[in-house]
Amino acid sequence: MSESVNVSIIYYSATGNVHALAQAFVEGAEKTGAQVRLRKVAETAPEEAVNSRAEWAQHLQDTADVALASHDDLDWADAVLFGTPTRFGNPASQLRAFIETTGPLWGQGKLAGKVYSAFTSSGTAHGGQESTLLALANTFYHWGGVIVPPGYTDPIMNQLGNPYGTSHVAGDGAPGEVPLQAARHQARRAVEIAAALKAGRVA
Repeated sequence: MSESVNVSIIYYSATGNVHALAQAFVEGAEKTGAQVRLRKVAETAPEEAVNSRAEWAQHLQDTADVALASHDDLDWADAVLFGTPTRFGNPASQLRAFIETTGPLWGQGKLAGKVYSAFTSSGTAHGGQESTLLALANTFYHWGGVIVPPGYTDPIMNQLGNPYGTSHVAGDGAPGEVPLQAARHQARRAVEIAAALKAGRVA
């Protein structure tokens, strides 16, 4: 059904939690037959900040082979899934820095009509998860995107409890089976809607 759907998963992760969720999104999207690109955004924090936390420096090293997001990844995609940790209730500045370079694509109308969805991780329960996802949605509105939240469209979402998007509490450790399953479901849902839109436009 979804062989022709292109999905870009674009994320920022400092210590690996959002990266783990992003990998589950890749799995969910690929199982539908979609073509998937996993892309990280550039680390903009100063080296001394990164090196102040061993797990931050380690994760940067561990993901050195993940390609950096480009405008082409947005242009190519039918669906774009954005992942970010929460930063005081907002997306991380590293992801925002990438998003704020997309004016030329937006100006040409190349970001409109695509499916957008988002996921996040915070240090504590609640911790700004919903406001971070809603803040990303503000950008999607400006782009003229089709926002596809997971809602409660699968029993796993009732366990997760966040209809805005997959979220994880990093203080509990690495993402467990509930957020990983939620991520796979959210990816499948985004691909299904993107496929339906694509088929409808052709028809």
